[in-house]
Amino acid sequence: MIELKRDNLLFTFPEVHPNANLSINFQRTLRIPDDDKNYPLPPGLGSFPVRHVDNFTEKVPEQWIERGGVMFPMRQSEAMWITFRSVQGTTEKGSLDGEYPFAVKVATGKINAVTGEPWENSLHKNPQDYLVVPDQPWLDGYCVEKGIIRQFVAMPLGSGYTAEEQITGEAEHGGLQIIVYPMKADKYEKLMSERSSYRLSLEEPLEDVSPSIDYCVNFDMGLAPGGKMQQEVYEDEYEQYSWDLKHSSRCFVHINNSHAWQSITGEEPPGIPLTAKEYSENGMPWFDYYDEKSSSLGGSKKLSNLKSITEKAKEKRDDPLPENESANPKHVIKIRKGLKKNQVREGSF
Repeated sequence: MIELKRDNLLFTFPEVHPNANLSINFQRTLRIPDDDKNYPLPPGLGSFPVRHVDNFTEKVPEQWIERGGVMFPMRQSEAMWITFRSVQGTTEKGSLDGEYPFAVKVATGKINAVTGEPWENSLHKNPQDYLVVPDQPWLDGYCVEKGIIRQFVAMPLGSGYTAEEQITGEAEHGGLQIIVYPMKADKYEKLMSERSSYRLSLEEPLEDVSPSIDYCVNFDMGLAPGGKMQQEVYEDEYEQYSWDLKHSSRCFVHINNSHAWQSITGEEPPGIPLTAKEYSENGMPWFDYYDEKSSSLGGSKKLSNLKSITEKAKEKRDDPLPENESANPKHVIKIRKGLKKNQVREGSF
């Protein structure tokens, strides 16, 4: 079952395990410069407002009603990232040092964001076409090479910039598509009993240490490849039979442009974010997340061959990215996986 709660998509699988619950959130963020430099992780600037498509059937296109799902607004050239949070595990004996694992496929315009291949519901491990949560706490863009992604940036569907249009030549779907598979219950219980013999220190929810900061027409938008960012997409450390392929839930996430959002919902869209240059010049932090125990995927040739918005704009003699000046991140905070806030890591001697 999928529920929408406080702008979060909540995927629950009580028929598999009472702890099989996954929250997915869509974060506003800085658009990093599309200048071929590799930038650290930008901050979260708060959640996008997410609404049920079914609440606005008289105002949205028929195709949206057919696809169902939810919707949120983005301005042209605005960036976003997706955060994943699994609930903390518990058993009859009490709390466990681990969260329920999930295999999650993410596509934009029905193009897989990890491989660049067309959408399929099924999981493939060679090459891996899905993320493993909680190992993967967030995804900021297309996996173009090992340790590097190109940021998700909103562009009007039909403008020729989106990954969907560059790969298929069509502007048909737009938005985001997500499907979630939980781990098999017996595999999870075995995993947790093994982990209880040594301390992983996952007691603090990962979202508490995520890079998040609070600050005192054409309906369809798609996502296009923007600037380059340092982010690992982690390999699946489990056997493929660990995933419960008999149980899954999927959601179509529509993206409105900001003007359409206001006419459909009557709500003001979120304001315009700071530029990356303004943010850096004010000494605000960027982030570097690392997990020394996990291996990362090498990136997709199809996705690496995509033209970034800036590259595509040169072809089109267009200028869709305002304020694309380079930034100089001086304050970079390292986020260490598997440690509580303020915990001292015990290394090797």
